[in-house]
Amino acid sequence: MCMPLDIPPWGMVVLIQRLIMHSGVCHHDKLLRLKKIEGQIRGVQRMIDDERYCVDILHAVGAAIGALQGVETSILKDHLDACAKTAFMGKSEREKKKKLDEIFGLIGNLRK
Repeated sequence: MCMPLDIPPWGMVVLIQRLIMHSGVCHHDKLLRLKKIEGQIRGVQRMIDDERYCVDILHAVGAAIGALQGVETSILKDHLDACAKTAFMGKSEREKKKKLDEIFGLIGNLRK
Protein backbone atom coordinates (compact mmCIF):
# COMPACT_ATOMS: atom_id res chain seq x y z
CA MET A 1 0.00 0.00 0.00
CA CYS A 2 1.27 3.47 -0.84
CA MET A 3 1.96 5.61 2.18
CA PRO A 4 1.58 9.39 1.78
CA LEU A 5 4.48 11.52 2.95
CA ASP A 6 2.40 14.21 4.61
CA ILE A 7 -1.21 14.88 5.56
CA PRO A 8 -3.08 16.76 2.82
CA PRO A 9 -5.48 19.62 3.71
CA TRP A 10 -8.53 17.42 3.12
CA GLY A 11 -7.33 14.76 5.56
CA MET A 12 -6.05 11.22 5.50
CA VAL A 13 -9.38 9.41 5.27
CA VAL A 14 -10.10 10.96 1.88
CA LEU A 15 -6.61 10.10 0.61
CA ILE A 16 -6.79 6.51 1.86
CA GLN A 17 -10.30 6.14 0.43
CA ARG A 18 -9.05 7.30 -2.99
CA LEU A 19 -6.15 4.84 -2.85
CA ILE A 20 -8.52 1.99 -2.07
CA MET A 21 -11.11 2.94 -4.67
CA HIS A 22 -8.86 3.98 -7.53
CA SER A 23 -5.67 2.00 -7.14
CA GLY A 24 -7.08 -0.95 -9.08
CA VAL A 25 -6.07 -3.33 -6.29
CA CYS A 26 -9.57 -3.91 -4.97
CA HIS A 27 -10.89 -4.69 -8.46
CA HIS A 28 -8.06 -6.98 -9.54
CA ASP A 29 -10.18 -10.08 -8.92
CA LYS A 30 -12.89 -8.58 -11.13
CA LEU A 31 -10.41 -8.22 -13.98
CA LEU A 32 -9.59 -11.91 -13.73
CA ARG A 33 -13.29 -12.78 -13.79
CA LEU A 34 -13.86 -10.46 -16.76
CA LYS A 35 -11.07 -12.16 -18.69
CA LYS A 36 -12.80 -15.49 -18.11
CA ILE A 37 -16.08 -13.96 -19.29
CA GLU A 38 -14.27 -12.65 -22.36
CA GLY A 39 -13.32 -16.26 -23.08
CA GLN A 40 -16.95 -17.29 -22.68
CA ILE A 41 -18.03 -14.61 -25.17
CA ARG A 42 -15.40 -15.79 -27.66
CA GLY A 43 -16.79 -19.29 -27.18
CA VAL A 44 -20.29 -18.03 -28.01
CA GLN A 45 -18.90 -16.38 -31.15
CA ARG A 46 -17.30 -19.67 -32.19
CA MET A 47 -20.56 -21.48 -31.52
CA ILE A 48 -22.36 -19.06 -33.83
CA ASP A 49 -19.64 -19.37 -36.48
CA ASP A 50 -19.93 -23.16 -36.25
CA GLU A 51 -23.74 -22.88 -36.55
CA ARG A 52 -24.29 -24.78 -33.32
CA TYR A 53 -27.73 -25.60 -31.98
CA CYS A 54 -29.58 -22.45 -30.86
CA VAL A 55 -30.42 -23.84 -27.42
CA ASP A 56 -26.75 -24.56 -26.74
CA ILE A 57 -25.84 -21.01 -27.79
CA LEU A 58 -28.55 -19.59 -25.53
CA HIS A 59 -27.23 -21.60 -22.58
CA ALA A 60 -23.73 -20.23 -23.20
CA VAL A 61 -25.07 -16.67 -23.50
CA GLY A 62 -27.03 -17.13 -20.25
CA ALA A 63 -23.90 -18.34 -18.48
CA ALA A 64 -21.95 -15.28 -19.67
CA ILE A 65 -24.75 -12.95 -18.58
CA GLY A 66 -24.86 -14.63 -15.17
CA ALA A 67 -21.10 -14.24 -14.81
CA LEU A 68 -21.31 -10.54 -15.72
CA GLN A 69 -24.10 -10.06 -13.19
CA GLY A 70 -21.86 -11.67 -10.59
CA VAL A 71 -19.10 -9.16 -11.35
CA GLU A 72 -21.63 -6.34 -11.22
CA THR A 73 -22.89 -7.51 -7.82
CA SER A 74 -19.35 -7.82 -6.50
CA ILE A 75 -18.43 -4.28 -7.60
CA LEU A 76 -21.63 -2.92 -6.05
CA LYS A 77 -20.90 -4.74 -2.79
CA ASP A 78 -17.37 -3.32 -2.73
CA HIS A 79 -18.73 0.16 -3.40
CA LEU A 80 -21.28 -0.08 -0.62
CA ASP A 81 -18.76 -1.56 1.79
CA ALA A 82 -16.05 1.03 1.15
CA CYS A 83 -17.34 4.24 -0.38
CA ALA A 84 -20.89 4.34 0.94
CA LYS A 85 -19.93 3.18 4.42
CA THR A 86 -17.36 5.99 4.64
CA ALA A 87 -19.97 8.56 3.60
CA PHE A 88 -22.51 7.31 6.13
CA MET A 89 -19.97 7.26 8.95
CA GLY A 90 -19.12 10.91 8.27
CA LYS A 91 -20.93 13.90 9.72
CA SER A 92 -21.90 15.58 6.45
CA GLU A 93 -25.62 15.15 5.83
CA ARG A 94 -25.06 16.43 2.29
CA GLU A 95 -22.57 13.63 1.57
CA LYS A 96 -24.94 11.05 3.09
CA LYS A 97 -27.82 12.29 0.90
CA LYS A 98 -25.59 12.36 -2.18
CA LYS A 99 -24.39 8.79 -1.55
CA LEU A 100 -27.92 7.56 -0.84
CA ASP A 101 -29.17 9.08 -4.11
CA GLU A 102 -26.26 7.42 -5.90
CA ILE A 103 -27.17 4.03 -4.38
CA PHE A 104 -30.83 4.38 -5.36
CA GLY A 105 -29.74 5.24 -8.91
CA LEU A 106 -27.49 2.19 -9.04
CA ILE A 107 -30.24 -0.09 -7.79
CA GLY A 108 -32.64 1.38 -10.36
CA ASN A 109 -30.14 0.71 -13.14
CA LEU A 110 -29.55 -2.85 -11.96
CA ARG A 111 -33.26 -3.63 -12.23
CA LYS A 112 -33.45 -2.62 -15.91
